[in-house]
Amino acid sequence: MRRREFIAGLSSTVAAWPVAARAQRPAMPMVGFLSSLSASDRARVVTPFHRGLGEEGFVEGRTVAIEYRFADTQYERLPALAADLVRRPVAAIAAISGTPAALAAKAATATIPIVFAIGGDPVAPGLVARLDQPGSNVTGVTFYTSPLMAKRLELLRELAPNAGTVAVLVNKDSPASLLEGTNAQAAAQAFGVQTQILNASNEEHIDDAFTAITRNRIGALLVSADPLFFSNRDKLVGLCARHAVPASYADHEKLVACSATGRVARMLIARPASMSVGYSRARNRAICRWFCRPSSNL
Repeated sequence: MRRREFIAGLSSTVAAWPVAARAQRPAMPMVGFLSSLSASDRARVVTPFHRGLGEEGFVEGRTVAIEYRFADTQYERLPALAADLVRRPVAAIAAISGTPAALAAKAATATIPIVFAIGGDPVAPGLVARLDQPGSNVTGVTFYTSPLMAKRLELLRELAPNAGTVAVLVNKDSPASLLEGTNAQAAAQAFGVQTQILNASNEEHIDDAFTAITRNRIGALLVSADPLFFSNRDKLVGLCARHAVPASYADHEKLVACSATGRVARMLIARPASMSVGYSRARNRAICRWFCRPSSNL
């Protein structure tokens, strides 16, 4: 399942907010949309989000209002954006595109339902207590991209067998991205491959990373899954082409927009603490599937 379909599924979870609570809210509920991505990627994530809501009977401007907040890949802006949504107040928050957005939403409220769509482990950074029973106001879907780093590295070695060193591009401000870097290093050690971690937390740092790649004559590049790299996918592809650097990307749209909107819509009738975290069994090129099991009393 591609990223667009994945986001389309997130909407129905938001529509699952408990009926009793829904009755206490205005006739038109307001949903907060918090994304780490750049506003230029709006169409890639908002269009499938609308489609998912529509499948659950929610149409923006008619049956649901949506407040959008984009951090433009500046993760330090996320806490203020999340706090602004909480002050509205919104009935639920869809935290799209990365662990930082989900963590910012969780830090901003312990009561408003939050649905995330991330690539990493939601338990390790404290988003949820357990996958089967999140135990709080947070639930969502994960691609679990970190375990794929070993396979991606293996494929990259086949693509560039003469690469003496493989660079791994990570965002130091993203726990999931850093974990992918760690996993890549562990896999490289097992394969007998040298790696160099390159940090980039903004667009300028991406240019710095390629300066290092050129200076150190690095033979290939492994790009971790991160909203910054997704928003700058054209830049990354262009730099790799210009410097003739074989690369492996987390999203095949750099060569895919996701679906958790079904969960967003269902959040208007179900409690997130009892809604298990969906697990996308991603294979190569981020083709994945998600599932969710609402609690038995719904």
